Amino acid sequence: MLQAVGRGQFLDRALDAERPSERVRAWVQETVYGVERLRGRLDHALARHLDRPPTAVDADLLTVLRIGAYEGTVLDTPHYAALSQAVELARSVSHEGGARLVNAVLRRLLAQGLDEGSVPSRTEDPAGWLSTWGSHPRWLVERWLARWSFADVQALVEADNGRAPVCLSPADGDLEGLLETLWARGVEATPAGHGSGTVVLPPGVRVGPLLEGLPAFVQDPGAALVVQAVEAGDVAWLGDLCAAPGGKALGLAARGVAVRAADRSAARLRLLGESVDRLGMQIPRFVADARRPPFLAAPALLLDAPCTGTGTLRRHPDGRWRLAPDDLEALARLQAGLLDAAADRVTPGGLLVYATCSLEIEENADQVSRFLSRHPDFRLEAPRTVEPALLDERGCLTVLPQRTGFDGAFAARFRRNP
Repeated sequence: MLQAVGRGQFLDRALDAERPSERVRAWVQETVYGVERLRGRLDHALARHLDRPPTAVDADLLTVLRIGAYEGTVLDTPHYAALSQAVELARSVSHEGGARLVNAVLRRLLAQGLDEGSVPSRTEDPAGWLSTWGSHPRWLVERWLARWSFADVQALVEADNGRAPVCLSPADGDLEGLLETLWARGVEATPAGHGSGTVVLPPGVRVGPLLEGLPAFVQDPGAALVVQAVEAGDVAWLGDLCAAPGGKALGLAARGVAVRAADRSAARLRLLGESVDRLGMQIPRFVADARRPPFLAAPALLLDAPCTGTGTLRRHPDGRWRLAPDDLEALARLQAGLLDAAADRVTPGGLLVYATCSLEIEENADQVSRFLSRHPDFRLEAPRTVEPALLDERGCLTVLPQRTGFDGAFAARFRRNP
């Protein structure tokens, strides 16, 4: 699976493609996701025992080294077992010389462990510490250090390196009823807080069987707060332009909004269809590109735009290693084009909500400023039902993982002049 990720496949899709049993899936998720979360830390440790940079090692052998290092140091697998398994894996993807390399490097690494004392000093080289021990690309943490304190960025990378909890939103809007049902089933769920209307499940719960017959769907509180910020209960209908896999469309429908969902991916729209059928909802679905919205005159539109996803790196740990600085500019251009296309379809007096799961200024605050300069017939309108602490100085929803424990999220509400 990590080989597939190395070839460019997304980690969650690679896992789904393998279709492992639930027991195997849990082990694979822990190992594969864990290796991606701590890749920077593991590679720094491996570099101390290699005669070349880790990136110069054969890609398959490097994957084996990372797995062996993770199992033997983080999962506390007995060293002999982690080493034996790694050597056998190396033989299956390489030659005997590759197996000997893995054996020699891991023997030395496992004897010493992952030593924080070997990484750059957090006081003398904060970005170096955050990129190695904190396991994030250096260019990314340098960006964050330019905006936030070291303590804030440290909290952010630690949040990214944690295991994301499973959270549920009630499909009927009844949070207390959902909690009571879960408690009756012996599931000690707790409210996520911050007015998100979601619950957090304890670790180890089998989500698939739990959802059978349960009026609920999986949704992080950060995403649920975007739904909360839309505040479209008084509109005739709302078009969700980049809807798949459908969490926000489901959340809006649960709040009584008549949603029409569009997405360019028919396959991902089918995932929404499965949830709609299970929950007994009515959400018309359209295969359409948001650059050419299928809704000609909409009283309200939600554009949950493609973005860098830097607010969801704990759920998609491979995302941090995919990103490059140039991606920001390219995505910002795409988002601007999508916003312009959506603005043309909003009726006078109508609502346009722009959302991302990014933490980056270029995709959020700067995007808002540029949109308003291009479209003077729109104005910002702050949501009334979101906690003020979650709004920036202009009234835009800004959810930061290091301060809430949620996935990062951003939303701006634009009202078109009558």
